Amino acid sequence: MSTYDPDNIFAKILRGELPAHKVYEDDDILAFMDIFPLSEGHTLVIPKKPSRNLLDIDPDVLCTLMRGVQKVARAVVKALNADGFQLRQYNEAAAGQEVFHTHFHIIPVREGQRPGPRPQEMADQEQLAAVAARIRAAF
Repeated sequence: MSTYDPDNIFAKILRGELPAHKVYEDDDILAFMDIFPLSEGHTLVIPKKPSRNLLDIDPDVLCTLMRGVQKVARAVVKALNADGFQLRQYNEAAAGQEVFHTHFHIIPVREGQRPGPRPQEMADQEQLAAVAARIRAAF
């Protein structure tokens, strides 16, 4: 397994080198909109401390991260009036991990709906900003 790359896209977002539609931030985690959403409100939650995935994250950081994931998931479900959500987390390329910084996907769903395939085009930035504002208001 490879080591953590401090130049991955999420590390750049954490350093403010790349933009993101943030929905929640505290001393330990950052949550922001996925730019290739599988459903409206698809949100990513990442730890601020570097780790590649579940295999190398510090257990205490993981506990803090999961408390944040739960908090953000509640706001996403409330803001999107979702009937439920999927929580996804991938480890290494063979399992589908594309960004090698530990992260969780919160994907809201409604009855009878399944998240779609990964879009080929980035989502509309104004739409992402509007959904992010709805989620922020739900905390």
